[in-house]
Amino acid sequence: MSSVSNILMRDRELFFSDLCEEYEISDTSDDINLVADFTEYNPLHNGHFHCMKTAKGMFPSSLFVAVVPGLFERSGRGIPYILPREIRAEIAISVGADIVVEGPPMGIMGSGQYSLCLCKMFQALNTDYIPRGYKPVDGMDEILKRINMGHHVASKPYKIVDKTANEILMKGKLEEDNYVITSFSNSLSKIDFDYKDKFIFVKRIEGVSGTLIRESILNDDFDGVVDMMPSKTIEVLKREIKNDAIIYGIRDIDRILDTANNYSFDDLSALNLFNDKLARSIVENRPYDDIEQLQNAILQGFSTHFRQRILSILENPIPKKTISQYIDNYPSLIRVLGYKNKESLEKFKKKVNNENISLF
Repeated sequence: MSSVSNILMRDRELFFSDLCEEYEISDTSDDINLVADFTEYNPLHNGHFHCMKTAKGMFPSSLFVAVVPGLFERSGRGIPYILPREIRAEIAISVGADIVVEGPPMGIMGSGQYSLCLCKMFQALNTDYIPRGYKPVDGMDEILKRINMGHHVASKPYKIVDKTANEILMKGKLEEDNYVITSFSNSLSKIDFDYKDKFIFVKRIEGVSGTLIRESILNDDFDGVVDMMPSKTIEVLKREIKNDAIIYGIRDIDRILDTANNYSFDDLSALNLFNDKLARSIVENRPYDDIEQLQNAILQGFSTHFRQRILSILENPIPKKTISQYIDNYPSLIRVLGYKNKESLEKFKKKVNNENISLF
């Protein structure tokens, strides 16, 4: 069994354990400011570092908590992360985070599902401020202004609406970073979390290319990207390349093919993000000897990364009803992936609105 197979088996056990965990609300909360930043850190680059430094500079005595997606090690696009989450957490602590907690299993969820989970995490952490990077485009300033007024702003098909004022703020679609902000506004409104003046909007810096960074890692050659990442990130990446811990692009192929070849139509149709049409296409085109055959049978979805998400779900076949139960109960447990020191950990425990805190 490969290391990735071991990771996925471990995470399935954690997922179903969390599913059964009872959420216990804390009866006390410390008055220290808590800044919670959701970032995949895949890997942590200068854009992430700039956002962290900006927020910490505004609130230097605050507790900076990074929410790093965890279970199943698959990004929101359904693609394997570069490094396991405990190593991503190590880098975050080394460059300034006080606490790193595990975020939701993004790769097996739709964007609305994991946005809702992340916002429920912000609520459970008693978050005071949420830093978010954004890309300046025409109309974005007004969207950010409305969100920091506490208005319910949401992305609808080909338009951005202020549901509080019943106005259309922009026509068209937002790019990924900007879309995440409106998605958070929508989800936070759904759970009745007051986010007026809580967002710290940080203009995204130029000169950082995720594509070039990933290529440098696969080639073990960082000469072209040395100015795109903190030195600690590069140091850890080089170490983990030697330790054979890079998991980018690696999947449990046997499990994916086994699910696609052997699950019944009803079982496939019941999986998260699946529908009858997709399940029927997979059943009618099997058996599959390799991933390429299977990908050809996966119908094109609403996003460019739909096929990758479906592969991640076949890799971790969890029914949509179970995912809904998981979201309803989230976060039943707050799993700490890393912390700066014992003092920071104790402050964190006093601040958050959940008695169920464990160390990873």
